[in-house]
Amino acid sequence: MTAVTHNNPWAVPPMLRGEHVVLEPLQPAHADGLRHAVQDGELWKAWYGSTPSPEKMEAYVATAMTMQADGIAMPFVVRDRNGDIVGTTRFYDIATTVPRLHIGYTWYAARVQRTGLNTQTKLLLLTHAFETLGCIAVGFKTSWFNHPSRTAIARLGAKQDGVLRNHMRHNDGSIRDSVVFSIIDTEWQAVKRNLQAKLEQHAHG
Repeated sequence: MTAVTHNNPWAVPPMLRGEHVVLEPLQPAHADGLRHAVQDGELWKAWYGSTPSPEKMEAYVATAMTMQADGIAMPFVVRDRNGDIVGTTRFYDIATTVPRLHIGYTWYAARVQRTGLNTQTKLLLLTHAFETLGCIAVGFKTSWFNHPSRTAIARLGAKQDGVLRNHMRHNDGSIRDSVVFSIIDTEWQAVKRNLQAKLEQHAHG
């Protein structure tokens, strides 16, 4: 796994590479590939989710680029080992003075879900956050009703901090309670080993 960073590592997303996945800085030109990826599984139809529909993809990408320009996010496009765009993720709620951040806005085409791709994506992102950026904590938030996401976050080794009641709204306008998780710096080495072990299982599965 390698990373190529800007002189200011908080300014732009790095390029992160692994055996199963490549994460590259999100660009407006990626919208077409993301529109195709989101149709695999019709991901936007989950009522509790925040995944954009195909017709809203350009606006979704534009918002991500604005967040990057404002210094509060670093968005990535996710490619599989064949180089195909299969989803997106980002660092957000960046607080450089702490330093800490969240990982989220993550979704993948149905065909790569429950594969080694997400495990390696999280390993790459967390390694960069803790070992390059020097974060003391990395957070995750998801809907109370998004049980697959809650399970996946817990399986990373993150611990649940609590629930933000009436925190925001789902795509359908209903009110969302957000479940908050985090990994702190003293837990990172154990979490890292857990993710490496999961990748080894995928390699021999």
